Amino acid sequence: MITIRQAKEDDVEALLSIYNDIIKNTTAVFEYHPHTLLMRQSWYASKQKDGYPVFVAEEGKKIMGFSSFGPFRAWPAYKYSVENSVYVADGCRGRGIGKLLIAPLIDAAVQRDMHIIVASIEATNESSIRLHQSFGFEEVAHFKQVGFKFGRWLDLKFFQLTLNTPTNPKED
Repeated sequence: MITIRQAKEDDVEALLSIYNDIIKNTTAVFEYHPHTLLMRQSWYASKQKDGYPVFVAEEGKKIMGFSSFGPFRAWPAYKYSVENSVYVADGCRGRGIGKLLIAPLIDAAVQRDMHIIVASIEATNESSIRLHQSFGFEEVAHFKQVGFKFGRWLDLKFFQLTLNTPTNPKED
């Protein structure tokens, strides 16, 4: 049985393994070089410090995927918008794990009074596009040839989900 839970410090090596496989073998991350354990530990510590969730999908003791969100842009007026990330390990895709990992992100965004969740998805990644659309994300932008990986130009699509929060937004 697959369970979803908050990530722990002990999970970081498994998260690194999944992320590095995605860097090396997919266009889901516009990165060329694998990350180090120190980089992933720093990423996790930053998420914890800033109060952003990191969820893992686990079966037995195996981490099969993870999800998180963080700031969409650094300027103060974007404080009600976040950008999500969902990664599923090779060999575990197609089992509905992505769906299990997005649902708690949406709940966490509502609990934190976020208004928009943005997903940036490589334009040919139909499974991720369908996954996000199944939760109500709508395509709002298509950037052509903004990335280059594996010897070809990559387009990037932005999708967004609008939440009914916050009830009383403020400028501060």
